[in-house]
Amino acid sequence: MLRDRTSSNISEFFRYLASHPEADDKLPSLTELSKELDISLASLREQLEVARALGFVEVRQKTGTRRLKYSFTPAIRQSLGYALALNNDHFRKFAEMRNHLEAAYWHEAVKLLTAEDKQELEAIITRAWDKIRGTPQRPDAFSGVQVPHEEHRKLHLTIFSRLDNPFVIGVLEAYWEAYEGVGLNVFAGGYEYLQEVWRYHQVMVESICNDQFEVGYDALVKHTDLLYHRP
Repeated sequence: MLRDRTSSNISEFFRYLASHPEADDKLPSLTELSKELDISLASLREQLEVARALGFVEVRQKTGTRRLKYSFTPAIRQSLGYALALNNDHFRKFAEMRNHLEAAYWHEAVKLLTAEDKQELEAIITRAWDKIRGTPQRPDAFSGVQVPHEEHRKLHLTIFSRLDNPFVIGVLEAYWEAYEGVGLNVFAGGYEYLQEVWRYHQVMVESICNDQFEVGYDALVKHTDLLYHRP
């Protein structure tokens, strides 16, 4: 009953996608779908464009239209991008929500990580320290700064990657896109700030590898506050 009530509030094309077997098979042509769904081509094209913006389908000139695996990220990307265009302060509020999510799901997420995941986390820590320690220390050498942003993003997303919850994953992925969008991936705050951030990250990873999850949780909570005190 719940599914019936929910599906009544979505478009004809969305309802078709929801009832279509989940596969990467090519969908029928727009002409065929227009007849099957009993809607005009113009209306179908509008619904298709919305579905593409939300990441429900992929449209290519040679291969046509195919359904994609569900992801919450594209929908958040669209809405959050608009929010940031209105006011960059929306990022702070979104970041607060993301921080609460990471804290809430920490214990569940880290218990799901595999031995390979833990090895990857350790490798990320090594790469990040290599970048930080290889950075010139002169104040006039900022052009040579290597900020381990990719490592930062990869570390957090890897920790929560085994969660079977597309909505949580969607929020976390959209956060990092917005993080880059507002320019927080560039060098700022100085070397001491970078080192402090990554010392917390190292504690988090060591705690995961040693099954000391509460220690890692404390480091996670403390380090999220650093962004608000970034010089």
